[in-house]
Amino acid sequence: MPRPLLDVSDVLDDPDFQDTTLTVRRSVVTVGAHGRGEASEQSLPFAGVVIQNDSGSLVRAPEGQYVRGSLTIYTRFPLTSGNDTMEADVVQWNGLDFTVVNPIDWSSYGAGYIAAECQLVPLNATYANG
Repeated sequence: MPRPLLDVSDVLDDPDFQDTTLTVRRSVVTVGAHGRGEASEQSLPFAGVVIQNDSGSLVRAPEGQYVRGSLTIYTRFPLTSGNDTMEADVVQWNGLDFTVVNPIDWSSYGAGYIAAECQLVPLNATYANG
């Protein structure tokens, strides 16, 4: 299969186009002295281009209601949806938290880029049973 000939790095790297207010919370899990997982968290700033996929829609279910939203971030920062030693990254953008659910290798369109699909963390969930 031929690779795309379009390199969008000039656009994605343009400071007028990038959002520099992004922060990622990354939790690394190690096994402690008592055999239990211990998470250490760090917050790191990064830049990327943010595209809203779903600006937020109310979902009503028998167990309660919550707001669902998603976005895609195009960045050179190595976001992760988790592995054996790390939990999924949580990206903070515009005062909201989004969990990285699917980082996609996007280097065919710009060296080192990923397109990270992220889902809104439903912190505003309300449950019928209180």
